[in-house]
Amino acid sequence: MVVKFTDDAGCSEEAVDTGGPKREFLTLLMDHLKDRHIFDGPSGRKYLTCDMTAAREEEYYLAGRMIAVSVVHGGPAPRFLSRDLIDHICNKPDFNATITDITNNEIRKVLYEVENAESLDALRTVMIRNSAMFQTAGCLRYAQTVEDRKTIVRDYLRWYIIFRNHFQIQRFKDGLATLNLLNALQQHTSVLADYMCYSGKKMTAADIENLFGVEFSLAGSNRRRDESRIMGYWADYLMDCEEKNEGVSLEDILMFATGLRALPPAGMQPRPSIDFIYNSTFPLSNTCGNVIRLPVSGSYEQFKTSMDFGIQNSPGFGQP
Repeated sequence: MVVKFTDDAGCSEEAVDTGGPKREFLTLLMDHLKDRHIFDGPSGRKYLTCDMTAAREEEYYLAGRMIAVSVVHGGPAPRFLSRDLIDHICNKPDFNATITDITNNEIRKVLYEVENAESLDALRTVMIRNSAMFQTAGCLRYAQTVEDRKTIVRDYLRWYIIFRNHFQIQRFKDGLATLNLLNALQQHTSVLADYMCYSGKKMTAADIENLFGVEFSLAGSNRRRDESRIMGYWADYLMDCEEKNEGVSLEDILMFATGLRALPPAGMQPRPSIDFIYNSTFPLSNTCGNVIRLPVSGSYEQFKTSMDFGIQNSPGFGQP
């Protein structure tokens, strides 16, 4: 694969990629992938859906291959796939989908009618009225009790999310087998599945603070004293970014320094580090070396303003 990065004028950037541009490219790739029409479902719980054009063009295979390449080469994992899809890929019997996973309004409405049927007659009426829908899924039955509604809904959801997309899932698995990721995922599901699926756990200021090492000047020097003060500003800045829902986020800081918005499954090499810059008002970074250079400002307000401006005006490679 050959990737060229261009500026706004269309001129390619001449540089040797030692990690940074690759991670930024893979981050953009995963961001783009989650919005492809081969996926359906709510945000953070995407599953594969049938698209014949995509099948002819091998998009399902390519999507799996993209994820495998990204994960193995130190890029981000998707973090948007349905846990039910991943469990199925890993040959686990667990299935916990709900009606909210269905984006088709008509189908969702019928399933809610089944789920909320208060009598056996009401349940049978819904089943008969929508017999074609349930027959297609292989779960049309003559209900014996009201409690059958739970089994009917669960069986339909399993068919809709898993069984009807068998070919698409198989080609996706073929792509994931690239660089042996599928085998690793199936053998170490408890470790890798969390990277494939959405996690509600947010990055914290402590996570960022512990991630970065610090390159201080000589102990006892005037620069060391200034750098210790800046590290206090850095800790306060991280706390401000964590607590506020606007402006720079912790993910923006990580992206600025490393080219990644989340910690990758393969780990971060080299370890991210903090350096200090005395001849610039704004922060600088080297994503190849995972280095962020903090400006030596006179006050926290000046430091925060400089950091906000520098990070918010840094995105490139097609990002707005």
